[in-house]
Amino acid sequence: MDGDTLKVETLTGPALLPHLKDLARLRIAVFREYPYLYEGDPAYEASYLARYTRDGGAVVLVRDGAEVVGAATCLPLAAEADMIRAPFHDHGLDCERFFYFGESVLLPEYRGRGIGHAFFDAREKHAASWTGTTHACFCAVVRPEGDARRPQGYRPLDGFWRRRGYVPYPRLVCHMAWREIGGEAECRHDLSFWIRSLGDAPLP
Repeated sequence: MDGDTLKVETLTGPALLPHLKDLARLRIAVFREYPYLYEGDPAYEASYLARYTRDGGAVVLVRDGAEVVGAATCLPLAAEADMIRAPFHDHGLDCERFFYFGESVLLPEYRGRGIGHAFFDAREKHAASWTGTTHACFCAVVRPEGDARRPQGYRPLDGFWRRRGYVPYPRLVCHMAWREIGGEAECRHDLSFWIRSLGDAPLP
């Protein structure tokens, strides 16, 4: 990662509390972009992000000086919401073995500087330290190939995730609802999982 003013640190528990507003701001700003097109709700964000202060959660923060410019979250899958655990239960996979990587959000001007790798390095280290964890996982929203809202020049992150050792599991799909930009009500979205072994354990 380049940039002398950038600092990456992993925070857990009460140390996260002073940063929840910054995390909410980043999520709302970054997830407005394709493919999520999320119309953020600050009240929901505050409640959602509080989960990372407990249950083994962690947040990797990137700061440029005093400003928080990026963050990535993780939490034991067993502590996640029912809708995220559901596809693992449905396919007979033990949630206790998985650590869930929630989101990586980074302001556009800081992309392409190695921070994505720093996010994964830090979260994988935290996950591997958790007793019984053998795999890391995350999910990504599924959009149709011909989606008219897809910006010109948009590049999905599949190649980056594969280079990190993650394997797509299209049979593992969870469902989340959020309001898209310009929408009147929440609508359902499908998100498929990617999984990586954190050691010698075989992929499921």
